[in-house]
Parts: sequence; C-alpha cells; structure tokens
Amino acid sequence: MSAPPALEAAARDAAGRCLAGPPTLGAGRLLCVDGPSGSGKTTFARSVRRAVPSGTSVRVVHMDALYPGWDGLASGVARVARDLLAPLAAGKAGGYRRYDWLRGRDAELVEVAPGGLLVLEGVGAGGDASFAPWVTLLVWVEAPLPVRAARAVTRDGIATGPQLEAWRRHEDAWFAEHRTRDRADLVVATG
Repeated sequence: MSAPPALEAAARDAAGRCLAGPPTLGAGRLLCVDGPSGSGKTTFARSVRRAVPSGTSVRVVHMDALYPGWDGLASGVARVARDLLAPLAAGKAGGYRRYDWLRGRDAELVEVAPGGLLVLEGVGAGGDASFAPWVTLLVWVEAPLPVRAARAVTRDGIATGPQLEAWRRHEDAWFAEHRTRDRADLVVATG
C-alpha cells in the first residue's frame, strides 16, 4: 500500500536532508520519526525507506520492539540510547533485545551494523537530551486525536482500549517533558 503523495514528498525531503548532512552517528546518520500513537510514523518510515537511493544502506528500527510493555516508554528510550545508539556512535555494532509482547519478556538480540542511515521510528524516537548529538533529523508526525485513536484500535484491537488510553497518558507526559514537537526539524500532518 502506498502512502499519499504529500507524505511521499515529505519522506523524500526528510531522506534527502538527512543524507546531505554530515554523519552524526559514527559514520552513519540517524533519522528519528516521532509523534503520538496512531499518527502515521510507521507509514512515514516506510516512505523514507523507499525514498533512499539504492546503494545506500538503510535500516528501520521500530520502538515498539524495544518498549518493555505498556509502561515501558522511558525505559525503552533508555535502552535505545545505551544499547543501540551509543555503540553505533562509537563505530561499533549496536543492538537491542526485541520485546515479545505475547510472552511479556525480552526475546532475541537484534544486531544493527554501523554506518548508513538508521531510521528510528516510534513514540520516543526523538529521545531526550542524550540523543541530541546523534540525531541528524527529527521528524514529528501528527494527526487529530480521533484519527489516531481509530488507527490505534485498528492496529492493536478494541480489547487494548485501556492500555492505549494509559499509553496515551505516558506519551503526552513524555512529549511535554521533552518538547519533542518543538525540537522537530520537520512536522508532517497525516490526517
């Protein structure tokens, strides 16, 4: 399924700006795609991947694979900084333990090679102050709350309603504390 033309154009702009800039993550670059749940971050990240010229290494890492459960936003961001970004910035392979949502525990180790373009996508992908030296470009993706809520229920199922509401409170607090939208280099509306 392709994204709307405006979203594809914004993804080409983000990829171009990121690749034109100097490396910020060791020899690589980091494009962070952040915004509230259901705003269209995953769709945007897919569009960025398509926009990257062939021959350029691109890896998309989804924050959903790193949060240790519904209350794990802050600890997921800390994991990214410690286990993925800090080693990559030092020119070494980074990695993370994928969180198994069905079993409620960490699963296999996923290794990420240094270099190329890393697209980090999900709530909290823009990180906190510790991320600043590594971020090449921060993209904020947004949509009105009714659109986001409908997308989240479609994606996660109606039974997750209470968890989604609790998650929304966590992300609102995170965004307010870290002023993620204010720090964004590019704001993309999807709905």
